[in-house]
Amino acid sequence: MIHDGYFHPGGIVWKVHSDSSMVVGGIRALLEQALHPEAMAGVAAHSNFREDAWGRLQRTGDYVGTLTFGTRQEADQLSSRVRMIHEKLKLDDPKLLLWVHMAMVDAFLDTALRSGMNLTVDNQNEYIAEMVKFATLVGIPESMTPHDIDSTKRYFDSILPELSASDDAKRAALFIALPPLPPLLRFGTPIAPIWGGITSLSAASLPKWAKRLYGWPILPGEEFATDLALKTARITLGALPKSFRESPQLKAARARMNQAS
Repeated sequence: MIHDGYFHPGGIVWKVHSDSSMVVGGIRALLEQALHPEAMAGVAAHSNFREDAWGRLQRTGDYVGTLTFGTRQEADQLSSRVRMIHEKLKLDDPKLLLWVHMAMVDAFLDTALRSGMNLTVDNQNEYIAEMVKFATLVGIPESMTPHDIDSTKRYFDSILPELSASDDAKRAALFIALPPLPPLLRFGTPIAPIWGGITSLSAASLPKWAKRLYGWPILPGEEFATDLALKTARITLGALPKSFRESPQLKAARARMNQAS
């Protein structure tokens, strides 16, 4: 099978990003990213997040899916558009872009681990190193991007004093948990309680420092219960048909490889 993307089908990025734990990890990433006041202020000033929380989640998923599973041409075109938008809106500060990137990497990797994915220390280092490509595609210099567990820890230790739960961050968290839904969806389908359960689990999976910044309580035994819930959610979501749980980008990649084989 031939694949012309930046990430190989047998590689660690494909393994993590095609896993059902990404449903929780993706929402956790948004909650984590919101904790940098400058980055969140830019999102609040230049997006319609409050009116279109679903749309932002979808666009974020499409971006990750395209860079992971798409062709190099598709990834280059999309990342180029994103860089142009960032430049136009003066949201291209590499330091802020790096925070968004590292919060995403931390959320995806930690959620996968706690959900029961079998990842060795070497696997984790490999994932962080491969994800540097995500950073460079959006305009972050490779030289400033953490590339393994140790440099990632040093990065978070250094940036923690800059983080806080601003009013914009708290509003974003609320809209992620309770996005506006058409009445037919809210009252005519089980989407609202299902979404509520997923977002609650995403919030519970945040690191302790993030919960403290949001002002959320940390209960005894909470991490054990959260890990158990994450494992259960991964098994449950993983049992769904591939046609339902796989992203359009992953389906397209599989189709391309099947045609080439």
